[in-house]
Amino acid sequence: MNNKYWLQNARLETGHKKENDRVVGTKTELCHLLIEDGKIAKIIKAAEQKEDDYPVKDAKGLLLIPSFIEKHVHLDKTYMGDAWRACIPAKGVIDRCNIEKNILASLPSSTQQRAEALLEVLLSYGSTHVRTHVDIYPEVKLQNLEGVQNALETYSHKVSSEIVAFAQHGLLRPGTAELLREALRNGAGLVGAVDPATVDQNIEASLVQLMDLAVEGNADIDLHLHDPGHLGTFTMKRLAILTKEAGWEGRVAVSHAFGLGDISRDEAIEMAEILKEAGISIVTSLPIGRNIPPVNLLTEYGVEVAIGNDNIYDSWWPTGNGDVLERAGRLIERCRWTDEVSLAQTLKYITGGITPLNKEGSQVWPKVGDTANMVLVEASCSAEAVARRSNRQAVFYQGNLVSGSLN
Repeated sequence: MNNKYWLQNARLETGHKKENDRVVGTKTELCHLLIEDGKIAKIIKAAEQKEDDYPVKDAKGLLLIPSFIEKHVHLDKTYMGDAWRACIPAKGVIDRCNIEKNILASLPSSTQQRAEALLEVLLSYGSTHVRTHVDIYPEVKLQNLEGVQNALETYSHKVSSEIVAFAQHGLLRPGTAELLREALRNGAGLVGAVDPATVDQNIEASLVQLMDLAVEGNADIDLHLHDPGHLGTFTMKRLAILTKEAGWEGRVAVSHAFGLGDISRDEAIEMAEILKEAGISIVTSLPIGRNIPPVNLLTEYGVEVAIGNDNIYDSWWPTGNGDVLERAGRLIERCRWTDEVSLAQTLKYITGGITPLNKEGSQVWPKVGDTANMVLVEASCSAEAVARRSNRQAVFYQGNLVSGSLN
């Protein structure tokens, strides 16, 4: 792979089109970008003369946007690459965990093989960073972690990653906490648990154990919280208190957080202020048929929100295509965002906050010095890309073409 080349004729967004002070479209311009050692070294207009003869990749007028961050995926659970199977009905979460445990143990393919198959899918849709939760429990010990680590090592030149040591089967089960400690010592950078009230049946003991593990292992936290209404918000309030006591602000996320979607607006504002003060972020997978956190309100009050796919073809859910842009499209439908600016700004929920234009229409990406993690899409602007879930033609990670092609 060349360390330096030109990506020419890439379409970049440069501002808003306005009529009578209303945004009616997006201005774009064809540009050439010099990619050097994984970063954007220079940006010139297509009409300008390149002053060198470095190799060229032709974007042919395709729109360039930041690549995506898959903030919530389970690489160890997926059946991807294995034979088709639907979900077996379960009586509840514990029953579902037992079904999953038995099925995964019986599959002919390895955790690494299935994880790599899913990584290939995620890449094809434009994700170049993944946060994956890996189940840690006494029956498998660190086997899932090892398989996922091997897969991520194979793909380390295509995708960056973070691993959550995840107590899916319950944090307070005998032997689980020690296994999580071992996982954190062996490469996991985050620790996670699920539903302290309904799975562990002890909110205080579960949250205290989770925070103790995080502080002891210098790890971030990702808590999966499906509990509804005030049970869910009570748990988040207690987590916020523990977060501030530990000085762990900015290092805690709550995935799902359905309870935030079940309460009144005034209560949601109170919760947003609590989450903001504690530096707790929210990750939503936009499930159909459930109240979701009020993304617009949380954003307005300064709470970081991200989108992830969650389960992709596994024991919990037979669907899921790995396309986080499609999930962002669900958000615009749930929130009824239809104007140019709102559509384009939705990208920030799958890029770590990056959008080509800010709300005011000033260009903020790409800039010289930015890492060349980017996607070429068949769209005229970001608003169209989100609304139409536009085809991703080519995906770049640190300047290298890692999925798709430029013909």
